[in-house]
Amino acid sequence: MFNRYFKMKQLFFICITLLFFTSCSVDDSNDYNGIDYNFEFIPIESVEIPESFVFDSIHQIRITYFKPTNCHDFYDFYYLANDNERTVAVINVVYDNSNCEPLEEQLVEKSFDFKATYNQTYIFKFWQGEDENGEDIYLTYEVPTVY
Repeated sequence: MFNRYFKMKQLFFICITLLFFTSCSVDDSNDYNGIDYNFEFIPIESVEIPESFVFDSIHQIRITYFKPTNCHDFYDFYYLANDNERTVAVINVVYDNSNCEPLEEQLVEKSFDFKATYNQTYIFKFWQGEDENGEDIYLTYEVPTVY
């Protein structure tokens, strides 16, 4: 009886191990349904942000950016919190397609929610690209928190 139980346990372990190794892919290419893609930061054009935050309340922050091509789609926000400073950038997924066409002035609006959890002035830095020296450029807002 014990021997049979032990063999079943071994068989189960082997099956799980095989399943683990066959379900993992070592191919690190970005491929979605046969289409290669990558991610790209897109400069923020403008921001709508409150003049002040109410402590412990949620506020919506709206950003706009220009969509460069029809192969670019909004993916997410890059958001970095460091003390009272918040750095925000737009991330687009870019599909590698030879049929990409540049877009003329296609403005995209996205928003995210922010909750003021500290009684302090927040500094928001919205990424607007790089200058001719490769230095990051930011649109900066200082927003106080009130009760």
